[in-house]
Amino acid sequence: MTPSPPPPPRRPLGRTGLEVSALGLGGGPLGDPALSERESDRLVRSAIDAGITLLDAAPSYGESEARLGRILSNGLRERIVLSTKLGYGVPGVPDWTGDCIRAGVDQALRRLRTGHLDIAHLHSCPLEVLERGDVVEALARSVAEGTVRVAAYSGDGDALAWAIASGAFGAVQLSLNPWDQAALDAALPTCRHLGLGVVAKRSLANAIWTRREPPAAPDLAEYHRRFKTLALHPDGLGWAELAVRFTAWQPGVSSCLIGTRNPERLVQAARFLSRGPLPGEVERRIRADFRRKGAGWRGV
Repeated sequence: MTPSPPPPPRRPLGRTGLEVSALGLGGGPLGDPALSERESDRLVRSAIDAGITLLDAAPSYGESEARLGRILSNGLRERIVLSTKLGYGVPGVPDWTGDCIRAGVDQALRRLRTGHLDIAHLHSCPLEVLERGDVVEALARSVAEGTVRVAAYSGDGDALAWAIASGAFGAVQLSLNPWDQAALDAALPTCRHLGLGVVAKRSLANAIWTRREPPAAPDLAEYHRRFKTLALHPDGLGWAELAVRFTAWQPGVSSCLIGTRNPERLVQAARFLSRGPLPGEVERRIRADFRRKGAGWRGV
């Protein structure tokens, strides 16, 4: 029998006072209606048993919030850092308004069956909405009232740069993997300097190496194009191991999210992470190939 890997190390989420596991569970697959209640319960409990403390949901992830609420209400809530998203998806309330943030916090608290949200992200909030101010201010009021511990932003590009520089957020969630490295040149170093927590999303690039043909979804099609264009060499490692070790061990990354419905893949990712950073030569080659062939590519 293969021994279980050690639990992922705990890291500070910037200067927020929260501590998170270096590996987190992305809740997208958890919200899939094809996943049974029994399977979703096994997935979450397996994650917690493996030492994963960061669980990430969103209203756009189907049943992810409601399922987490049901599972965690049985004495597990205090063991994890609970993250979700805001800005849309509240019946009867216009998206990207202050009212939507306030109502969205209340909706998330009900679905997640909790008294507070540890991390609440503005989920791909457009730059013009951030600049308008009312949505950011509404999230700040929720922090002041104690229903949210850490105000955060999730996204990439110009909106991410604005969020980092604004001083309004304690953490950000950004795209990062060997085929999506834009954050390494500006966003991540700035977050380290300012003391912002960083959660890396799309750490496995949606396992794009499993797709022979370009997917229909624009974001996945872009990853497919990058995979072919970069033609990285795995140096004897599997693609999943290359991605996990590259992403999780970048300086300044608090945690990297893995979205899966398979508990065994979570354990496998924890095993990859436990092997430490990629060898220096491999890391340098991945960075050099991206700079040479992917100049100008932005976060997906």
